[in-house]
Amino acid sequence: MLIRTRILLTLNKLFRCPVHPFNLQNDGKTSYAMWQYEKGADTIKNYAEKVDAETMFSGKDVLDIGCGAAGKSMYYASLGAKSVTGMDVVPYYEEEATALAESLGFSDVFRFVLGDAAHMDFPDESFDVIIMNDAMEHVDDPMGVLNEAARVLKKGGRLYLNFPPYNHPYGAHLSDCIGFPWVHVFFSDKVLIEAYKALCADKPDGEKRIAFRISKKENGEEYFSYINKMTIKRFKKLKAKCPLSVFDYREMPLRPVFAPFCKLPILREFLVKMVVVILEKN
Repeated sequence: MLIRTRILLTLNKLFRCPVHPFNLQNDGKTSYAMWQYEKGADTIKNYAEKVDAETMFSGKDVLDIGCGAAGKSMYYASLGAKSVTGMDVVPYYEEEATALAESLGFSDVFRFVLGDAAHMDFPDESFDVIIMNDAMEHVDDPMGVLNEAARVLKKGGRLYLNFPPYNHPYGAHLSDCIGFPWVHVFFSDKVLIEAYKALCADKPDGEKRIAFRISKKENGEEYFSYINKMTIKRFKKLKAKCPLSVFDYREMPLRPVFAPFCKLPILREFLVKMVVVILEKN
């Protein structure tokens, strides 16, 4: 084991991990799918300054990109959506999503689609609403996803998008095991991978977590395939090329006291907790 990995594992003992659905599920407190459903209202709060939940979903055909186990998709259905399509690249989420839809009574309005959002099979102008909650930082081809979203949106339709920038305190998306904030700023991916695998070793779903986050390149090198390291600067460049028009754009600070510092280009990347965007098809 690398010396820096040992240092990280020692330092990590000083920090408590944030509440994480993987750990809640292991402890038998709630399933990942139900945790998503219960957190659905928090997703809507991101857009509350500009649009209400009824306007977003009532009577609408909705596409939820990066739906995971589709708990949030079910929440959108509960707000009166005409139909909700959940899309994800993880095969085993389909069974979880389908079971949740049945248990909550949304089987008639929900369907799960396994696929890449940068290459969707839907016809042009299929949806009134597309929502990407904590998904933009995960897709392999962000520009491709934005272009496809523009294609499958109906005229006047909106894309609701929010994501934590990569240099957020837990932007590495390893907080199920690593509570050290900004750990990815201080340690290399090689160290993070070794530490994460060590911390997962004694967890009942450890192998599943590792496979979920880490992949291998053709040369055998391991890398974090779960995130694309989306920064605010990078997203703004993508937004400028996107065929959709900007209805709203906001950067939410970690704490209100940090708001003045979030106006500075470098500090912004570290002190913004969420980028919130509403894009519209004219």
